[in-house]
Amino acid sequence: MRAFAFEQPGSLAEALAILRAEPDARILAGGTDLIIGLRDGSILSPTVIDLKRVRELDASIVETVGGLAIGALTAMTEIAADPRIRARYTALAEGAAVVGSVQIRNRATLAGNICNASPAADTTPALLAFGAVLTVHGPDGSRQVALDDAFVSSGVTTLGHDEIVVRIDLPAIPGRVGSTHVRRTRRRGHDLASVTIACAVLESGETRVAFGSVGPRPLLRVDTTGILADPSATDAARLEILDDVFAAAAPSAGSMRASPEYRLAMLRVLGLRAVETARARRDGAAA
Repeated sequence: MRAFAFEQPGSLAEALAILRAEPDARILAGGTDLIIGLRDGSILSPTVIDLKRVRELDASIVETVGGLAIGALTAMTEIAADPRIRARYTALAEGAAVVGSVQIRNRATLAGNICNASPAADTTPALLAFGAVLTVHGPDGSRQVALDDAFVSSGVTTLGHDEIVVRIDLPAIPGRVGSTHVRRTRRRGHDLASVTIACAVLESGETRVAFGSVGPRPLLRVDTTGILADPSATDAARLEILDDVFAAAAPSAGSMRASPEYRLAMLRVLGLRAVETARARRDGAAA
């Protein structure tokens, strides 16, 4: 590992000043991806900025008007265990529960998982399905960014180098909702997923499907026909909708985890499974 300066600012202003002075500085919250990159040389940075002492940042999960606000330092373990997330934003709790190992989940932050911008991230499909919004702070103050507008490609976001995520907001969901997170890996354990899907079925019949690991960024598609949410719909009818939903999937032929053909086939299988689970959970919530 190459030597680097280690900074521990006490405020956002201090952190931003360091970022302005050092364009190649990297931010550390949990560090589960950053430290690996620093060790293997894939990340070269003269300065690492540890955010854990920044007074404006925290690991809170607080209720807003019908929704939840998640602090930038909140770890996956806390996301997976929170009863409000488990009850109302189930897919997010399930996604957080399969990020790496127990040790990684105790360190890895939700904000870091977002900013790392991996197409295979387990939490981002659920966050997209729930319409998550980022609050970021930069030299011009704070602004809000819809998560769907933040992703560009693997490792690339629309956030500036001198912007820091402060909070992730989950908006209120009207009426009953059921959701789930499903994934396919080469083996059980800590492997990155070959396919990830989060599905949320709303009381209105709207179905939101977000999927990753099959292109340069996770994608969100919304079905308003009501077919996916209809318990009487046939699998053939659902697959016709899902084929349109997954039409933009473009898995890489160079991946060692699975072939494009396998990923596309599993999208359909897991898509059907996710839709049925989410719909059943929505309808079960009415009992």
